[in-house]
Amino acid sequence: MSPLKITTRDAATGPVLEISGELDYANAAGLRDLLPTLTLRAGQRLVVDMGGMEFCDSSGISALIAARNHAEAARADIALAAVPANTLRVLRIVGLDQVFSLHPDSESAMGA
Repeated sequence: MSPLKITTRDAATGPVLEISGELDYANAAGLRDLLPTLTLRAGQRLVVDMGGMEFCDSSGISALIAARNHAEAARADIALAAVPANTLRVLRIVGLDQVFSLHPDSESAMGA
């Protein structure tokens, strides 16, 4: 079991969250608690880089939806980058691949 680590950095297009470890029931609140602290303006893009994420359960998916809602409330966009194959499969099964913009890495997510 790997603890959740979220690194935040600012880019010209908006904040980038780099997630590593497990985004699960025990840790998803960490992402939810971080969202209100993000400075996100209309027209920006919140990028969630999941390249270091090892596991994501339904609580993690719910936290990603909360991130999307936060971005939409700011009239901003959200993109998921480097989504691990097992999480991508779940997103596709539940139709969230139609809701989130998906990119192979954070650089392409920022440029889209």
